[in-house]
Parts: sequence; C-alpha cells; structure tokens
Amino acid sequence: MSRNSHHDGPGPSQRQLRVGETVRRALSEILARGDIHDPDLNRLSITVGEVRTSPDLKVATAFVLPLGGQGQDVVVELLARNRAELRRMIGKKLGLKYTPDLRFRIDETFDRMDETRRLFNQEDVRRDVEE
Repeated sequence: MSRNSHHDGPGPSQRQLRVGETVRRALSEILARGDIHDPDLNRLSITVGEVRTSPDLKVATAFVLPLGGQGQDVVVELLARNRAELRRMIGKKLGLKYTPDLRFRIDETFDRMDETRRLFNQEDVRRDVEE
C-alpha cells in the first residue's frame, strides 16, 4: 500500500521546506557576492534567516535582517525594488520549473530569542523551572 503523497499536516510540507531552504541559500549567496546591479543594496550586509514558501510554491517570503539591525525598512524597500532581478537570478541558479515570486519581511526571530532569554532570567521564572 502506498502512502498518501498529499500533505495534510498543520505545518509546511517537506517539499515546501526543501524549496524554501534552496531559495534561502541562493538568495544569501547572491546578496553576499553583490551580484545585484543596485549599489545601494550591494553596500549592505543582509542575513537571510528563513524563506517560507506557499503550498503551491508560487510565493516565497524571505525573512531578512540587516547586519546590526539598523535600517530595516530601507533594506526591505531595496530588496522589493530589486525583486525581479533577484527572482531571475535565483531561477537561473536553481533551475526550478517555476521560480517563486519573492516577498521580503523583517526577521524578528532574534528579538523573540532575546525576549525569551530575558524571561528565563527573571527570578520567579527560574524558581518555577527549578522546582
């Protein structure tokens, strides 16, 4: 009996995860090498923390953060302005049947980690954890 190949779970499918990670690597490499024809974007050091793809793989949302966390709105604006070129370069690099449309959001994972650390360092929380 063969397994059902459709994904019914609450999270992303293995295919979404695989394509997202592949797009993340390609995007990181393109930004690190400065292959874009926009000097404003090439001057910045940008971390691509995660790329999430839609179930149909037609939209990829990249969660990015500029080095030092300064100028977040400017980074998202620059990436959005150059998204057609980035999409073309990713498509060329990966050879996907359909290259997803790119969207960019600020990666807030680091802020949440700092907040979690702060909570765990509170005296009453440490006391509750130790019991």
